[in-house]
Amino acid sequence: MDDLVTPVSKAIAQLKGLLGDRLVTSASVREHHSHDTSRLAPHLPDAVVFPRTEEEVQAIVSACAAHGVPVVPFGAGSSMEGHTIPIRGGISLDTREMNRIVEIRPEDLLAVVQPGVTRKQLNVDLRETGLMFSVDPGADASIGGMASTRGSGTTSVRYGTMRENVLALRVVTPDGEAIQTGSRARKSSSGYDLTHLFVGSEGTLGVITELTVRLHPIPEAISSAICSFPTVANAVEAVIEAVQYGIPVARVEFLDEVAIASTNNYSKLGLPVAPTLFFEFHGTEAWVKEQAQLVEEITKGHDAISFRWTADADERAKLWQARHDLYWATKAIIPGFELYTGDICVPISRLAESIVAARADIDASSLKGQIIGHVGDGNFHTAYLIDPNNPEHLKEADEMADRVVERALAVGGTASGEHGIGIAKLKFMRKEHGKAVDVMKRIKAALDPLGIMNPGKMGDAG
Repeated sequence: MDDLVTPVSKAIAQLKGLLGDRLVTSASVREHHSHDTSRLAPHLPDAVVFPRTEEEVQAIVSACAAHGVPVVPFGAGSSMEGHTIPIRGGISLDTREMNRIVEIRPEDLLAVVQPGVTRKQLNVDLRETGLMFSVDPGADASIGGMASTRGSGTTSVRYGTMRENVLALRVVTPDGEAIQTGSRARKSSSGYDLTHLFVGSEGTLGVITELTVRLHPIPEAISSAICSFPTVANAVEAVIEAVQYGIPVARVEFLDEVAIASTNNYSKLGLPVAPTLFFEFHGTEAWVKEQAQLVEEITKGHDAISFRWTADADERAKLWQARHDLYWATKAIIPGFELYTGDICVPISRLAESIVAARADIDASSLKGQIIGHVGDGNFHTAYLIDPNNPEHLKEADEMADRVVERALAVGGTASGEHGIGIAKLKFMRKEHGKAVDVMKRIKAALDPLGIMNPGKMGDAG
């Protein structure tokens, strides 16, 4: 009987007394935590825990450290590169019950939240203050998860990514200690920048238990515009000129003709099926009108087919809801197929050629696919529809996705603009970062010598 007692079973027994029914080993809950939204193979955790306080997180991590058991932080499960898949089993630490908004300080333009708070939840609470949390990845992701993956989204061209919008953190390190990084001050020249070491570390260095985030005033006026073009290159070159001109667009999203067709079918928009840009402008009523007029003039110089702008709130809401529903709209093209997604980011001067090459890859393949992007900052996404039971589909999608990344790295870009590394993009770490990967591995070894924090991910790159 004694040989059935394992390190995991010891950790589970120790934590059961602390958490009671918030430690779960049922098959359904474990299955839910075995995967994210990626095409990657699932792996079951041995148990799932639902802490409510930092002290409980400390106890969980301490127990796992004592028995050498992996800990995999889990937010909303919306990541796309395998970040939360527990490939070595262990404990999946779900932060959904750590969902308290600790403090909102309008006078300092900041909020303090637990990691399970979602962006929509925070923005609902902020309505009466006239402020907003700006980072919008589309999914209603947890703010802790967004920080862990250094997430961004549609508004980052104007307001920045999570890197710019996290001021301070509380983190439980792999030895069970709780530390504070950063402060509520808008800047600091004090000490190592540990806040931004943990932002983007994908749960491999510790568990985020509290975040202090920047807030921004809700603009007085908002307008949106839709503009179609004869070619992908025309559309992207118009964006490049608008950015270089210095127009502070709040959002500029690119959708190729396949994405537009699926959006029309799913969200009933009735747009011309052509490469299209969605713009949003923030400011005063006069200023958003002037921005739209300036952008319209720029698009004319790139052979725009049409340009339509509106300040109507309902029209804007319908447009951006359609953009956020694009994942589901694309899946609906071929029922039963899955999306193989990827993202890269390149210097904006190399954006047009990168998107054109990625579109040519899709057109030459046997797969249906689309390209969309937050093109104002050089970031775009590919999505290929694959039959999950067809290994040839997966092989072809792998090859196309790899070519997109290889081209990005060749022009000074990055393997991921916002999805992160997870499991899927570990193979590109050495090529992108060179000997800096060895420094990352030394940091991982120093903070997590037992290798219990989200093992097999960043910090374990070859």
